[in-house]
Amino acid sequence: MGKGFMDFLGRIDADVVCLQETKLQEGQLDFQLDGYAQFWNYAEKKGYSGTAIFTKQTPLSVSYGLGIAEFDTEGRVITVEFPLFQVICVYTPNSQRGLTRLDYRMRWDDAFRTYVMEQDKKKPVLVCGDLNVAHKEIDLKNPKSNVNNAGFTPQEREQFTRLLETGLIDSFRKLYPDKTNTYSWWSYMFNARANNAGWRIDYWLVSDRLGERIKESYIETEVLGSDHAPCVLELALE
Repeated sequence: MGKGFMDFLGRIDADVVCLQETKLQEGQLDFQLDGYAQFWNYAEKKGYSGTAIFTKQTPLSVSYGLGIAEFDTEGRVITVEFPLFQVICVYTPNSQRGLTRLDYRMRWDDAFRTYVMEQDKKKPVLVCGDLNVAHKEIDLKNPKSNVNNAGFTPQEREQFTRLLETGLIDSFRKLYPDKTNTYSWWSYMFNARANNAGWRIDYWLVSDRLGERIKESYIETEVLGSDHAPCVLELALE
């Protein structure tokens, strides 16, 4: 809030805004946002994880989590339903240094993929969030030195491939299949952002039934205030 977030929201004037890793508990922030309904999913652990969705149009329905106890204590998923589609905001667990949470991450990826498939059967989905994986070598600055590091293990990359194979489109790559040096996250260490030593781990995934409606998908790499940059999707709905 102290780093230009409200200015960005006013400029982008988005219909739907998805946030991940909010790290808030209910009541911690007195946050009024004219013109938007707010939906928050808080982690049980203080100062950790969490997601939020702000939307101009009142959703037909809102749900929280995956409906699985093992995965629903960290506030990682919100789904809002609109007449033509659903938006799923997700903050995927990090496998952690030393891959100490990789097994949990694999179970999460399986459960999340199943959830997305079930939702997409009901109504086309847009999946927005920090998926904590760079899919291909083109999606990070230093792929060779990061093989088997969290976010670029063969297991995580394969799980992302399987997610796409359920009928989702990586909207950025659909429009820019060969674009390099465009990332959404940079470590706070080693002057990574200044050197653009980044990773593209944040996505808008679009149900293939809405693929022809994708007008634009881009990353606002110049927006500071976080170690992530905003990812923007524009759809033609008329």
